[in-house]
Amino acid sequence: MLRILAREYSNATTELEYQNPFELLVATVLSAQSTDIKVNLVTPNLFKRYPNVKTLAAAKQPALEKEIRSIGLSKQKARNLTNLAQQLITKHQGNIPTNITQLTKLPGVGRKTANVVLAHAFGLPGFPVDRHVIRVSTRLGIAQGRNAIEIERQLCTSIPQKDWRLASDVQILHGRRVCKQKPLCQKCVLQKKCNYFKIQILGQLKTS
Repeated sequence: MLRILAREYSNATTELEYQNPFELLVATVLSAQSTDIKVNLVTPNLFKRYPNVKTLAAAKQPALEKEIRSIGLSKQKARNLTNLAQQLITKHQGNIPTNITQLTKLPGVGRKTANVVLAHAFGLPGFPVDRHVIRVSTRLGIAQGRNAIEIERQLCTSIPQKDWRLASDVQILHGRRVCKQKPLCQKCVLQKKCNYFKIQILGQLKTS
């Protein structure tokens, strides 16, 4: 199923725009409860004003909040970003950590954000699991449950490590474009293999 999705989304990658690990970390923190499209509208000016860890650590909260206001949760995210940058300076010499334990100790950084940075910025093993991955994987029947950490564990166990990033990317894109909250099953390339389609859609047709 993942091979089919990889063919369908042949250029699959994160849709966040970034130039380096610092920018990807900031953009991913900002994307929480928002969209990549909204984040990409804000980050060009944001990174002009705060191009590195040092400038972000010194940012004034009102000015930073104003820069990211359109994304939502601007007060909380601005506070997380300045605290994050300050911790990077005091604990990591201004560098972005390359392991999930250190990353998830940073303010505003959960496992999904940490895995995005590991997989996309550093090319290290990482399996970002967001609401799209949870929805797609459980509908397909390749994972069970609603807990992101448990879904990540199941997928990492069943999928070769070298394919983790791609498996995440294609499921995220499929969840955004086809397997939405209200799925577009008639457009799905995985109709014949999908548990959800067989049970929910075909089952309804048989009983109608």
